[in-house]
Amino acid sequence: MTKTNKVKDKEQRIALNSWAKAGFVGSIIAGTGFGKSRCGVLAIDHILKHKDDAKAIVLVPTIQLQEQFSEEFHKWGKDNCLNRVEILCYQSAYKLQNQHYDIVVCDEIHLGLSPEYRKFFDNNTYDSLLCMTATLPEEPEYRKILSNLASSVYIISLDKCVKLGLVAPYKIHCISIELTVEERTDYKQINNQFVYYKYKLGQFDAFNMAKYHISNESSSAQDRANAAQFYRCIRARKDIIDNAENKIEKFKELVASNLNKKILAFGGVNKFTDKLAKSVNADVYHSGKTIKQRKKVLKDFKEGNSNILCSTKALNQGLDVSDANIGIICGLTSKSLSMIQRIGRLIRFKKGKTGIIYILYVKDSQEEKWLNNAVRTLDNVCWI
Repeated sequence: MTKTNKVKDKEQRIALNSWAKAGFVGSIIAGTGFGKSRCGVLAIDHILKHKDDAKAIVLVPTIQLQEQFSEEFHKWGKDNCLNRVEILCYQSAYKLQNQHYDIVVCDEIHLGLSPEYRKFFDNNTYDSLLCMTATLPEEPEYRKILSNLASSVYIISLDKCVKLGLVAPYKIHCISIELTVEERTDYKQINNQFVYYKYKLGQFDAFNMAKYHISNESSSAQDRANAAQFYRCIRARKDIIDNAENKIEKFKELVASNLNKKILAFGGVNKFTDKLAKSVNADVYHSGKTIKQRKKVLKDFKEGNSNILCSTKALNQGLDVSDANIGIICGLTSKSLSMIQRIGRLIRFKKGKTGIIYILYVKDSQEEKWLNNAVRTLDNVCWI
């Protein structure tokens, strides 16, 4: 066992011991590359060992992770567990009723906290529960729900994972992009409308008021219209920054300066991701592609048959390509969690490797504010 694996094994054991001390109900919050999947496998193995007729279920957000989690049991020599383990996606599991499990393991739990998916916990019973994610949910409501469901028993930051040598070190370069004259004019006009409707809804609580009026039939027609326009402006602003023309030019420059390296690129929306891929003749992996197409391009990328893979959200979780070390992020959201997940794709441990992440953002836009929020707790960030 290498030094890195010894340290990782020790930390995983500490996390699982903390979970056990909490009565086998709790959450492990650990950066990508920590080995949360192994923690899930070891937790299930521990519970099943002590009861011959025990059964377990693993909940994951995607089919890709469903397949990957099954492979984890083989990887860690726990094949004997598989005949007593169900591995389901959240969108299937919430339909289950009147089932009892000795242990439930929830991977990427932040994606399983929606009202619909929470039906699983309401309609079924369990003795032990292990939830896992890279960071706590940002929404106060979901953070509270997770705390009530399975409070945090172990937390380790991405940067601490780096310091312990669990994942590769990284550097982040935040590169500002100017809108074209036409884009800038459109953005300013829409932003003025946004400010107007924000004031109409209540300047200091506009988002909550808009949400309230949209969902409340007793609100006046004018309030509902103002809320609808408010959301329209948000979408229109994001559409401009998601599709900024100059991002493509800078993306092409960065690809040209990193030839023969393995590059993961992320667009904000599928349409723009397709443009990024077309500009450098790269492969595409997103929800607009069939499962067969996605499997093929992922296989080609992992095996080195292609060096550039462009995605939107579909690769935020679950991809493990240790020799991918260049990331170019061309689309942001208000959620810093997605940033952590994307960075995680680039820092899987490999001796001597440093992950380089370029983040393209539109200067003086909402995107710049999102980026400031997303990287505020991370080390090794420089602004260009």
